[in-house]
Amino acid sequence: MRRLACGERPGWRAIARDAGFAFHTIDGAPYWDESHAYAFTLAEIEEAIEGPSGELHALCLAFAAEAVEDERILASLAIPEPAWDTVRTSWRRGDPSLYGRLDFSYGGTGPAKLLEYNADTPTALYETAVFQWLWLEQGLEDGRLAPGSDQFNAVHERLIARLSEIAPPDLFAFAADASGPEDLGTAGYLQDCAVQAGCDTILLDLAQIGLRADGAFCGPDERPFAALFKLYPWEWAFRDAFGPAVAASPTRFLEPPWKMVLSNKGLLAHLWAREPGHPNLLPAYFEGDPACVGLGACVRKPLLSREGANVEIFSGEGVRLAGEAGPYGAEGFIRQGLADLPDFDGRRPLVGSWIIGDAPSGLCIRESDGPITGDGALFVPHLIEQA
Repeated sequence: MRRLACGERPGWRAIARDAGFAFHTIDGAPYWDESHAYAFTLAEIEEAIEGPSGELHALCLAFAAEAVEDERILASLAIPEPAWDTVRTSWRRGDPSLYGRLDFSYGGTGPAKLLEYNADTPTALYETAVFQWLWLEQGLEDGRLAPGSDQFNAVHERLIARLSEIAPPDLFAFAADASGPEDLGTAGYLQDCAVQAGCDTILLDLAQIGLRADGAFCGPDERPFAALFKLYPWEWAFRDAFGPAVAASPTRFLEPPWKMVLSNKGLLAHLWAREPGHPNLLPAYFEGDPACVGLGACVRKPLLSREGANVEIFSGEGVRLAGEAGPYGAEGFIRQGLADLPDFDGRRPLVGSWIIGDAPSGLCIRESDGPITGDGALFVPHLIEQA
């Protein structure tokens, strides 16, 4: 794995505009950065990322099967008790999942270490599936990239195939906060995939969602949703006025309610307890567990944090080395052994491995200038170098 200077495509912003990538710059700050890329060998992709991703996802599903039946586990994850039956029923019913993203610390040596599983509302999907693939194709065409360069990226094709498998025959709605360009772009991209899969779809703002007398969720025209993709975390949804209606609603959801047991940093402590010493896991414990005392250098993470908010890094002596502000933490914390993000010329990449259905399907890189990957991280493309 190496950081490779490759130069920007002339006029790439116009290319992004024509491709529908409206959020390559957010609030005046760059988000997409193609001045360089991260290059991997095929062995690194297959053995260090793709293989472990499939294994860890399988471990997560095995944990979910246990968790939904165990009230102690549900309580440890701060899932509200009124939601337990909904989560359990969703799993028992076999509600399908569409996608998720495993985030790793990996720099080309040693096993990749799982930092978290974004199993409910991960973004960075369109730029992974479409725009970085377009970057690869055009780089090969104009000679900026070496002949034979490839990419670990079957995300687009597998999303369409997965939606073809799981979509209902009736109206499939896609919703996100319309004031957030990245969120709306993600929902809009998935709607486009669903259209390619032959679905009857609608895209709308979260604020436009309503509830019919028969319990189905709907849009302003009150046409019922057979399924609803909502880029809105379940822990927020269950606190809303419509939350109690989820259990009896005929509308099915992506991601399904059972994903609550995976979209939670407490998962990391449970996985370590189930598989201590696993090469791709870091020691992790709920805060207050006596085992935290011997953890050494560690990261303190709220159970429900996003974009690095309220994450803190401590030395083995307990000195706070770094931290981010945010609104999380009332739900509790875990402590996870520290796996520093690799340093490439002062930049720190986080490797995201996409799971579509149950299959590892592609890779994205988000790059920061500090040890915590926050919402200001850049999206940087990747490639596989020919041996």
